[in-house]
Amino acid sequence: MTIAFIGFGEAGGILAADLAREHAVTMWDCKLNGPEREAMGKKARDSRVQVGNSLAQALEGATLVFSTVTAGEALKVAQQAAALLQPGQYFLDLNSVAPETKRQGGGKFLPGAPPPPETKRQAAEHFLPGAYIDVAVMAPVPPARLQTPLLIGGPRAEAIAPRLQGLGLNARYGASTVGQVSAIKMCRSVMIKGLEALTTECLFAAREYGVEEEVLSSLHHSFPSLGWTGAFPDYLISRVAEHGIRRSEEMEEVVKTLRDVGSVGIMSEAIAKSQRQLPEQMAARSLSYRQLMPFDWKTLVARLK
Repeated sequence: MTIAFIGFGEAGGILAADLAREHAVTMWDCKLNGPEREAMGKKARDSRVQVGNSLAQALEGATLVFSTVTAGEALKVAQQAAALLQPGQYFLDLNSVAPETKRQGGGKFLPGAPPPPETKRQAAEHFLPGAYIDVAVMAPVPPARLQTPLLIGGPRAEAIAPRLQGLGLNARYGASTVGQVSAIKMCRSVMIKGLEALTTECLFAAREYGVEEEVLSSLHHSFPSLGWTGAFPDYLISRVAEHGIRRSEEMEEVVKTLRDVGSVGIMSEAIAKSQRQLPEQMAARSLSYRQLMPFDWKTLVARLK
């Protein structure tokens, strides 16, 4: 089986590399048109992944096409791919974007808000019937790699699930309609990305006051199973430091998801701003995540002063 990936960042790079051990895998990424071309090409070669000369070439003959780009690029990529795919090819959208655009009750928009952009349900309309597969990535990819839990939805999702499982992916059928599994993922993101943002804000302030150990001890007492006095805070804050910009874009999609069903999304809107703040502070000081490895959140606080 031939497999293609659009987007070769963290998630796409890991999944493509693991699948390339037993299958022909080709990739395309818009960064191949820029200064990162050489580094991305080397990453692909090291993973035994072929680099397409164009998006069209990368998708040619691929049975499964995985889209693992940013939330901001997801729709454009879907539209481009839809124009290129032939019958028998499937487009698996792993991106964190809103499941629908219309609110319940006739599709009216919130007062003062612009009409929402196209999202997963509308993206599916660009494809041949059944060719679009909605995929919700339910945990970070790096730890579990191919075993990262995936929920899949769409008219052909139940038939595709066994094929994905045969590739070694931890995929499970979730719904027959596009958007349902994404709704699960987006609602979950309110909690997960919110906890990351809250932890960053909480502990950065506590460190400035010199009371971080007392705060962590109190959190551990309240929630002993989470590991507040261990590696848990470093993990949460590292996700913001490394992926805050992307996660901010995803939270903006969460806000759209909530507004589609009448929620204002006050907390989610704040989380989107908070996720972006830390990486922007790092960029202002020419500080990259790699420079912080092995990651320690207290070291990061000191480096930002």
